[in-house]
Amino acid sequence: MPTAHDSSNAKVTRHRERMRAAGYRPVQIWALDTRSSELADTLRRQCLGLRGDSAEAQAMDCSEAAVRLIQGWKA
Repeated sequence: MPTAHDSSNAKVTRHRERMRAAGYRPVQIWALDTRSSELADTLRRQCLGLRGDSAEAQAMDCSEAAVRLIQGWKA
């Protein structure tokens, strides 16, 4: 007797076949775990290290200028 798992696997297989037929291919992307307290500590430490850095200020100015060019963007 087929299980729900078998049905799910078949759906995934059919979906992947359709995507490949449409010219797509699967890609796996690994991203940082934003729920990790270790990541939060690392980011906090890195941000504090950038405080007062002229290159960081220049990058932020550039980013803020770019955001202003996006119509309807509200910061």
